[in-house]
Amino acid sequence: MTITRLDPAGLHPTPGYHHVTVVEAGRTAYLAGQCPLDAAGTLVGPGDLASQVDQVVANAFLALDGAGAAPGDVVRSVVYVRSDDRGDLAAVWQRLLDSPLAAAFTSASTLLGVAQLGFPGQLVEVDLTAALPPSA
Repeated sequence: MTITRLDPAGLHPTPGYHHVTVVEAGRTAYLAGQCPLDAAGTLVGPGDLASQVDQVVANAFLALDGAGAAPGDVVRSVVYVRSDDRGDLAAVWQRLLDSPLAAAFTSASTLLGVAQLGFPGQLVEVDLTAALPPSA
């Protein structure tokens, strides 16, 4: 499996992600949006962006591992933040880039401020797509 990340000429510089991610062949894992819920389904860190990002990172690692993938195999990410404050969006993006999941955000990525997420008190959600090696 070959993953190529590129930034075509004429497109703006990015804060760490690439504009295009090309996967030559193989299988793909589409992860459900990872939420800041613990194993019991309880919201972690009500009102605390940093705590919620950390839980989302932990959950994303479990989901990727379950699919046989690692952060470097991620080819697309969408980050949802329940806020219209650019400072909140930037803080979430930076915390993700400083996390052990950082390699997932070097591919094609989108960061969105949204009005509402699925669980009461939820502030962050991360949706990942990963390229997988061929089945054995």
